[in-house]
Amino acid sequence: AAIGVSIIHGELSPERAQAMSSRGRPAAPGKRYSAAALSLVFHPKSPKVPTFRADVRMFSLGREDTWYGGGADLTPNYLDEEDAKDFHSFWKGVCDRHDASFYADFKKQCDEYFYLPARKEHRGIGGIFFDDIAGSRDTLALVRDVAESWMRSYRPIVIKHAQEGFKDEEREWQLIRRSRYAEFNMLWDRGVRFGLLSGGDIDRIMVSAPPLVRWKYDATPPANTPEAEMQDVLKSPREWVEAGE
Repeated sequence: AAIGVSIIHGELSPERAQAMSSRGRPAAPGKRYSAAALSLVFHPKSPKVPTFRADVRMFSLGREDTWYGGGADLTPNYLDEEDAKDFHSFWKGVCDRHDASFYADFKKQCDEYFYLPARKEHRGIGGIFFDDIAGSRDTLALVRDVAESWMRSYRPIVIKHAQEGFKDEEREWQLIRRSRYAEFNMLWDRGVRFGLLSGGDIDRIMVSAPPLVRWKYDATPPANTPEAEMQDVLKSPREWVEAGE
């Protein structure tokens, strides 16, 4: 498990300015910025307990603009549909307290962001993810609500599965799945890339990576197995909450 608190400021590098501009936030190299983030990640020892990642963050550019982001997502090794439905229903409830359109939007952003294009699969079963929301009193209320809700979404799942036994081959599958998690962090995670380009402490930046992974060539599970079921969901994300729920 890791909990990170980051408060940084400086001048935008050319790479960071280009990355921001490509996402519709025009920025020039050398512009002063400040950023703050609170994040946490749990990588349980048991393959029956999913990994959980969550964060909230703020970015200010000069004195003109401030944006917020955040979210929470679940990465199981084995699919438990009840867990998936409960997790997404919980976060829909949080979103609905602020805007009924938020959940569908944030769920879509989560599925799109936590994606490994070379593998053509998603990192987990998603959750919510939002970025670049303009600062306001309503935005700050949303961000605070998300952060204060993290453990209420995850703790029941941990309690449900923590005492379940597991086999060596299930542990092996967990380590293979965690190699995908590490792949995403190193290749695609914007927060990791921002930290590295900003000259941050690499140990602090990489602290969210799994403690152990297994790299295996062509790690395709046999058909009609729990591992294959999980793989299928990662290839094609589902809608876990029915319309109107």
